Amino acid sequence: QVQLVESGGGLVQAGGSLRLSCAASGSILTINDMGWYRQAPGKQRELVAAISSGGSTIYADSVKGRFTISRDNAKRTVYLQMNSLKPEDTAVFYCKADRIVTRGGAGGYWGQGTQVTVSS
Repeated sequence: QVQLVESGGGLVQAGGSLRLSCAASGSILTINDMGWYRQAPGKQRELVAAISSGGSTIYADSVKGRFTISRDNAKRTVYLQMNSLKPEDTAVFYCKADRIVTRGGAGGYWGQGTQVTVSS
């Protein structure tokens, strides 16, 4: 049973920082691309940042220069360092693994989400 467990969300003032973590657990052989998405109230879920197994990254224009995605393959963990947070960053942040290969097969997985609230 594969699980993605996020942590690190919370309440922060505008201009502050938070670091999200997402750890994968289970009988995992390989993890391909991983990413962070967010969904604000009344809005569609959107890609924030993604990272390949080799470390290549992409970012949404709205977070470029403020957020940094990284991963530790040995720990099966992906991180999102968020600096200079703005009230419009308030959302539930979700971790996603595009393809996790286990002894039983392969598939994509989502975490349960972690709330990030930025006060003005």
